[in-house]
Order: sequence, then structure tokens, then C-alpha cells
Amino acid sequence: MIPFYRVLRRFLFLFPPETIHEVVFTLLRMPPVSSLLAQLSRFEHPALQREVFGLTFRNPVGLAAGMDKNAEVFEAMGALGFGFVEVGTVTPRPQKGNPRPRLFRLVEDQALINRMGFNNDGVEAVRRRLEKRKDPTLLIGGNIGKNKDTPNEKAKEDYEFCFRELYEVVDFFVVNVSSPNTPNLRQLQEKEPLRQLLLHLQAVNAQMPRRKPLLLKIAPDLNDSQLDDVVEIVQETGVDGVIATNTTIAREGLRTSPRRLEKIGAGGLSGKPLARRSTEVIRYLHQRSGGTFPIIGVGGIHSAEDALEKLAAGASLIELFTGFIYEGPGLIKQIKQALVHRAQTER
Repeated sequence: MIPFYRVLRRFLFLFPPETIHEVVFTLLRMPPVSSLLAQLSRFEHPALQREVFGLTFRNPVGLAAGMDKNAEVFEAMGALGFGFVEVGTVTPRPQKGNPRPRLFRLVEDQALINRMGFNNDGVEAVRRRLEKRKDPTLLIGGNIGKNKDTPNEKAKEDYEFCFRELYEVVDFFVVNVSSPNTPNLRQLQEKEPLRQLLLHLQAVNAQMPRRKPLLLKIAPDLNDSQLDDVVEIVQETGVDGVIATNTTIAREGLRTSPRRLEKIGAGGLSGKPLARRSTEVIRYLHQRSGGTFPIIGVGGIHSAEDALEKLAAGASLIELFTGFIYEGPGLIKQIKQALVHRAQTER
């Protein structure tokens, strides 16, 4: 962590997480602020370029979904050095999400708990913002989901609506069936519902002028048998890759007191406590599939070493979220410098 951000974080963490999130987004929309941050953290090199599922990524470090839900600051995030930004999760209709407070810091664990509940402005608003994209080298992923009041039996209609609305303005899609914060959503991860949903979206994809890569985002809480099902379904349906992993509902091994955890209540845990499990899932999927599909690794990346570990386990790309909040934009640069150093020493 750069010393400046260490001081700034102490100030930022004095305020509720969502309040600071909104303040920071307001600042990032100001060109002088985003330009200054870009000068401090931007670092690119030809060795960072990656070709994954038919797309050219200028670097393999992306921003995970959940940060820029409504496509408000994706250009600023690109200026900070991210090679791609995943917006969303986006639903057909706007929804407020769960009541506040719904985002909590676990500073002792360098973690977050959230139960946001797919709060977003709706797919049409997100599409309009993405239509104004200026930098074609910054790839955009559209993370799509269903509205809270849509029953699972009709979920594929919500996913299809979002797919069609975002088709012209994103470079790839992510199917989110793994958030723990929308009632019954994770039931769509079960083998047959998941298979049917992905086959449906693939059929829609095939009707388009050009196929867009379609990825599946999974939870870290799946057991080996369920992960075997994921491998089978990905290979059967022909989706282009997997994002491993979303947040966890587990609470084991945390430094935060049980009393505080009980007070916080339900939600998905992200950050350092997730690092080991997400890497295990990446490694398992990579080995069981024989490396037949790309994996985007996310979960607990707080250092360059964490990023290299995910890549060594089988990830082709990585994404940041909680580590970005705790370590600051300098983390992006540190990871990319480590990747260039590794590439140069391996020659």
C-alpha cells in the first residue's frame, strides 16, 4: 500500500461504507481527480496483453462486479489501470436492493460483508451510460441477473432481456447465479436449472450477428461434486469460461468477534478470508477440466503475490474488489509490475 493511501484510508474508514462509496464515485467523475490518480497508478507494458475467449485484454487485471454496478465510473477505472471492468449486477428493472445498512467492513480481517441485493438503476440506464464509452481498449463485461420478484421459473426471461439490451455495449457477459443476497437465486446453480439457463442464453447468443463470450460466475461454497457438475455443464453448453468466485456465506476462522458478526447478520463475505478457498476452486476447476476453459480468478487478492497465486492455480485473468478498497489503486500497478518482472525473468 502506498503511504498516501494508508493515511487516506484511515479517513475514509471513519464513515459508513456506502456513504464513502458514493463520495468517491462523485470524485472519480471529476476529470482532474481521475487524471491525477491515473498519473500515480497507471502502468502498461506489452507483456501484460492477454488473448482470452477471443478478446484482447490490454492487461489481465480487472475490476470485479459490484463496485461499478451502474456503469458510472468505468472510464475512470480504466484510467486507473484496470484492463477490463465488469459492471453490474444489472437487472431488467431498477431495484433498490436490501435496506441499509447492508455493507460492513471487517477491518481486523481485511474483509467486507455485503447484502446489497442487486441494487441497480436497471439495464436501460446502464446501457445508455455504456453507449458513451470512449476507450475501446478497456473491455467491459456485463454481469446480468434477475429481479428479486421474478420467480426462478421465469428467470431466463430476465437474463435474456438483459443480454439483448446490453449486447451492443459490452464485450462479454457474466451470468450471476451465485449471489447469496437475492432470495433463492443460488438454486439456479443446481445442475438442471443451470444447464437450462445457459443453453437458453447460448441459443439467444447464436441468433446475434456475432457471438459474445458468455461466462458463469460461481460461489465458493460449492462442494467437489457440485464443481464437477459445473465443469460438465460448461463443457456441455459451450459457455466460454468461469469466474471463481463470488462471496461466501461461511464465517469460519474470522478475527472479528462472533458478537459483531451476529449483529451484522446475513450477507456475502469477501476479502482476505476468501483467498484460500477461491484459489482452491480455481485449481480444482482447472485440473478437472484439463484447462479446457478460461477462468477469471477473484477473491482475496490483496497483493501481487496473491494475484500470482491465482494465475499459477489456473486463472487466465484476475479481478479485484475488496483488495482494491483496502490497498488502494496502487495495488493494480504493483500486480502489473510483478507480472512484467515474471515475464522478463522467464525469457
